[in-house]
Amino acid sequence: MRKILAIGTLTLALAATAAGSAAYAVTRADRAADTAQTAAIETAVLRQGSTGGEVKEVQRRLKQWGYYTGSVDGVFGAATKKAVIAFQKKNGLVADGIVGKSTYAALGMNASYNALDGKSPNAGSSSSGSSSYTSSDLYLMAKAIYAEGRGESYTGQVAIGAVIMNRVRSASFPNTIAGVIYQKGAFTAVADGQINLEPNQTAYNAAKDAMNGWDPTYGCLYYYNPAVATSAWIFNRQTVTVIGKHVFAI
Repeated sequence: MRKILAIGTLTLALAATAAGSAAYAVTRADRAADTAQTAAIETAVLRQGSTGGEVKEVQRRLKQWGYYTGSVDGVFGAATKKAVIAFQKKNGLVADGIVGKSTYAALGMNASYNALDGKSPNAGSSSSGSSSYTSSDLYLMAKAIYAEGRGESYTGQVAIGAVIMNRVRSASFPNTIAGVIYQKGAFTAVADGQINLEPNQTAYNAAKDAMNGWDPTYGCLYYYNPAVATSAWIFNRQTVTVIGKHVFAI
């Protein structure tokens, strides 16, 4: 009887030890995963001293928009930090010179934003191009931007594209880029034939940024030039922001 009890006690002890080892292994794996995620987040956040392709893309965009005048070399130095701070101030962000979620979003770098938001970097569209739309969509968007806003600043041109994208996502408008642009009475450039002008590279770049999620209008569905607008109803829309000659409204 004592022998049986001893064997039973030994079995229970071994089982407890195995369970404890398994629990420790799971805890260690969880800690490793948390450490890896923390490391990934720390890598995704850019600050002075960071290097790599993400830094280069930030520099490219800031230079394109007039905030940065240095080399696009992928090295986050003092000049890049100064440009980031200027961009952050312009967009109402915390001006700390660190590129985190809010700054990535304002830059339209969705892949980087998703990485910090715990999503797959490829969720939705990427910083280099949107997989949801075709080259024909991009071309048509560029044509619309060029026709409607070629005299505007780069941000103003992206804003026009952003309105188009916001309409695509809205239940109140057609759900395709072509449908939105060619909706009857929607855009003056379509009515007067300017939509057929060949877009320049700036318009293409603005179209890409708008399609990748950069929205300087903060969700607007309408824009107009108050100096030439003739439809009285548009003046009753709630103004969100003014960029160049255009008022953007919801």
